Amino acid sequence: MKNTNKTFSYEDKTVVVTGANRGLGLGCVAELLNLGFRVVACARNPTSIKSDLEAQKISTKNLITQKLDVASEESLKSFEVFLKSEIKTCHVLINNAGIYVDDPKGGALSTSGADFLKTMMTNVYGPYRMSQIVLPLMKSQKFGRIVNVSSGMGQLSEMGAGYPAYRISKTAVNSLSKNLGVETHGTNILVNSVCPGWVKTDMGGKGAQREIPEGVKSILWAALLADDGPTGGYFRDGKSMSW
Repeated sequence: MKNTNKTFSYEDKTVVVTGANRGLGLGCVAELLNLGFRVVACARNPTSIKSDLEAQKISTKNLITQKLDVASEESLKSFEVFLKSEIKTCHVLINNAGIYVDDPKGGALSTSGADFLKTMMTNVYGPYRMSQIVLPLMKSQKFGRIVNVSSGMGQLSEMGAGYPAYRISKTAVNSLSKNLGVETHGTNILVNSVCPGWVKTDMGGKGAQREIPEGVKSILWAALLADDGPTGGYFRDGKSMSW
């Protein structure tokens, strides 16, 4: 992936990635390390991240791993202290952590309240709070990119039945990107949602249409936007989508 933005030097930038221990998250971390970023890879269980990357022959000299549960306020507060005291900066945040726990055979009447709340806490509250944590740093350095990993299942323009918790959570993620995009307008902070497509991950399953590198490329397009890039939008493969 070529850097075409002359004002965006990879080597002096720090990226925080949530849900970084597998699938799209781990794929993003690998590509970002290859580009020369310092990467803070976060997950509820981050112990295998370093070894999994090294097995792929990825240099981990710029890797920092950190335990983080984005659905836990205690964990989020602990991460905030760590980020501001130890790392002291964040140029890019990729809100990738997400869950999908809906009953695949049912709809709104069969999805439990507990599963709905659990989904919203991870998929919406997590990105919201992580954005709150990094935005003061981004504003002070007058640079920031926030990428919220979304899904076509959350598009209002194509909303279907079933999977209400997951669908509604991703619609809310798109709304969050729009809201923050407007709030940060003119500050050189760009906030966007990205649908990576149906990817062959643990969540997407083996029947998915896309390989992990394709989804990663779609996400990193938004993470590496030039200063004149879009904000508050919803994209797939760098193309704007209705939602």
